[in-house]
Amino acid sequence: MASPVPLPTAPMPDAGARLALAEQLLACDAARPCAEAVVEWLARHTRASAVACLVREEPGDRLRCLSARGVSDAQRAMLEAASEGATHPLAEVLSHAAPRFFPASRALLPAVAGGGDIAVPLGRPGVPAVGLLLLSVSEPALPSEVAWVAAHVGSTLARLVPAVSSGRREVSGGALLRRIIDAVADPVLLTDLEGRPRIANARAEALLVAGAESSEGRRRAVELNQRVFSTALASASSGGASGTRRREVPLVDPAEGMDLLFELISTPVHEPDGHEAMVSVLRNVTDLGRATQALGESYRRLRATEREARSERHRLDRVLDSVADPIILSDPSGGTVMMNDPAEKLFAIPLDGGKAAQRRVRSNDATFSSFLVNLVDGGGSLRWRGQLSLADPATGATIPVEAVASKVLGDTGELTGIVTLFHDRTEALEKARLLERVKEVSTQLEARVQIATAELAEQNEKLRRQAIQLEQASAAKSQFLANMSHEFRTPLNAILGYTNMLLQGVSGELSPAQKRNLTRIDSNGRHLLEVINEILDITRIEAGRMPLHLSDFGIPELLQEVVAELDPIIARSKLAVSTQLGARVPAVHSDRQKVKQIVLNLLSNALKFTHEGSVTVMAEYVAATSTLAISVQDTGIGIDPAYQEKIFEDFQQVDSSPTRAYGGTGLGLSICRRLATMLGGRVSLQSAPGQGSTFTLHFPRRARRA
Repeated sequence: MASPVPLPTAPMPDAGARLALAEQLLACDAARPCAEAVVEWLARHTRASAVACLVREEPGDRLRCLSARGVSDAQRAMLEAASEGATHPLAEVLSHAAPRFFPASRALLPAVAGGGDIAVPLGRPGVPAVGLLLLSVSEPALPSEVAWVAAHVGSTLARLVPAVSSGRREVSGGALLRRIIDAVADPVLLTDLEGRPRIANARAEALLVAGAESSEGRRRAVELNQRVFSTALASASSGGASGTRRREVPLVDPAEGMDLLFELISTPVHEPDGHEAMVSVLRNVTDLGRATQALGESYRRLRATEREARSERHRLDRVLDSVADPIILSDPSGGTVMMNDPAEKLFAIPLDGGKAAQRRVRSNDATFSSFLVNLVDGGGSLRWRGQLSLADPATGATIPVEAVASKVLGDTGELTGIVTLFHDRTEALEKARLLERVKEVSTQLEARVQIATAELAEQNEKLRRQAIQLEQASAAKSQFLANMSHEFRTPLNAILGYTNMLLQGVSGELSPAQKRNLTRIDSNGRHLLEVINEILDITRIEAGRMPLHLSDFGIPELLQEVVAELDPIIARSKLAVSTQLGARVPAVHSDRQKVKQIVLNLLSNALKFTHEGSVTVMAEYVAATSTLAISVQDTGIGIDPAYQEKIFEDFQQVDSSPTRAYGGTGLGLSICRRLATMLGGRVSLQSAPGQGSTFTLHFPRRARRA
């Protein structure tokens, strides 16, 4: 039924008064206290001089006055008696479900002057009114507070009036249906196919019905719910399937503004007039949806945690397997929870292992269990370290290991697990054994080294003494040779002088035999003098008493002078002697006499050991090393390589036999090498037997004093 339209004719009571009446109405469980509260409130907050609240009784729709103010008992009885019959004005108000003003001439209550009565029907929207309010007013307009009271008390009386009329045990079918659907906790509606409600219980009206006096927010929420409900219902009815249909519908709580989720259960029915209608039940599944959503979220978090735990376990397994040492994770009772691959080789029975391997694994398990007992029974100790002797299940070899077991405690300090790390000590023990062996060998070697060092020191001392003795002997020899040479030279020079005088005829003419003998004496004497001079040179060089006399001189002139001195020997031989100079042979700064002596000795040897062919003296300057090279090349007998170094030693010759074919002291080349060394140079030899020899003097262009 339509709600009365309020008119702003009187000042509105304050919100506190309305809230007090609303709370009083909610507390009412009978129609009469409710009517008395309303009459009392209207008498206090309106200008009505008389107020009455009447309800409809069945059968006959007779009105019964539950409460009244300003109305006598006679007037109350007259109202109740006069309301019987459909033509009574109040019956018309109930049937039309709209407020009606009765002027003073037709007033049913004592009216003020110029005013009248106004009747306002009471009940739920869409259903017949269950009663009415009758007030005396001063003007035809409906007071706003009367309209507000009628809107609020209407639904309450509609719920309570059947109880009022239950003085009879029989109730009508419509009232019983109404009471039944109002008792249902879920919203229940009978609508047409477009969703327009025809019957709705109180919970459905709270969601889908809003009166004109409702707040703007509630009306908008109700309109939104109606559109959503109509759309859902139209969709369900157009699905083509018959029977009950279910779907979820999101609605808004008009009072709280909260989002709600309902399961819409709609069933098509036919009304008595043949029109199709829809019975809908809305079951609030908001909490169920939230619980389902929370359960789904918890399930997703559980699965994510499970995946993370599985990934962490896999990562932990990979980390543990990558460790070379065996690792075992045990529970508080000592049972194995996890072990890495190296540990499985010791504590897991191999697939192809026989009884021996199984026995060794059981022995390792027993040893490990005994070790863990020390930690578990060790009181507050968090770690236990020990040496274990395990067996290799495959080979049976003994494996000495060091085991370190650590307790894993929970947040509250309880023992949650034990981690044991094994370290193979085989290599460490082997290293220790090798180290001891190395130390032992080192000690023995050190003792031997000390003995050898002492022996070596003794030998060095002997050698040092021998070297001193040799130096002393050499010095004595050199001194002896020098002295003896000096003593030999004086009488020898005298002999050569007298021999020369006799040959020159100082004592008269000599016979040929005398002259031949004197000549032999002179020749042997000169040879002896030459030997003595060479010995003197050797002793002087060894004694360091042969100084250098440096000067600038030219090589070409020196070579001509050497060749000229040996010209008598060259003339007696049949050899072709020549000299060759390089393109640019500069002047040198060195000891001219010693260079001449070396070249003269080399050329003399070449003439002595060459019977035919030629002898060539060559000189060239090597700019790269700033040295001079004077070579004496012959086509003589040559020298075997085995003797090419020996001939530079003192008194050494290729043929040292007493019957050798060539004479000489064996000091010439030795003196040449020593003199070349004094000049800062050297003497080299290139020779082969039967192919001649080439002796070369290499010395710097500018010599330096030693």
